[in-house]
Amino acid sequence: MSAPAPGGDGATGAAPSADGEVDPGLDHEAGAALVEFLGTAVLLLVPLVYLVLTVAQVQAGAFAVEGAAREAGRAMVTADSSAAGAERARAAAGIAFADQGFDVVDGSVSLECSADPCLTPGATVGVRTWLEVPLPFVPAGLRGWVPLEIPVTATHVATVDEYGQARP
Repeated sequence: MSAPAPGGDGATGAAPSADGEVDPGLDHEAGAALVEFLGTAVLLLVPLVYLVLTVAQVQAGAFAVEGAAREAGRAMVTADSSAAGAERARAAAGIAFADQGFDVVDGSVSLECSADPCLTPGATVGVRTWLEVPLPFVPAGLRGWVPLEIPVTATHVATVDEYGQARP
């Protein structure tokens, strides 16, 4: 039998021990696949998780503006007066924004009436809501330099009851 080569025995890749004997059970590559898998998994999963969080945040913003527009329109056309209706519409929109985890000041509501006074029977009230959805885990200081928010808008048209009385 010939002596093992200095770099190992050539067949198994096993390295010689301190006394020059080759231990065929010793493998220096053992566990390397696990380390490579974990490194690759982290490199792929971190951006994927951030993408999922971002999409979820934007979807919550879309739900918020849709709900705010719908509820603001309903609150406006069922009010006793235009002034009270505008107040109720803003409150309803604020609840819809807060329901999805956004501050009331983050979202905005605008009302547009097709008649004067606004609550004339058969008239329509257009509601437009919008929200700037911030990207997750982005510090507020960085948002001042680069626009890192996604604008989301929604509109809804509500009709004032045609058989009711005119309200100021």
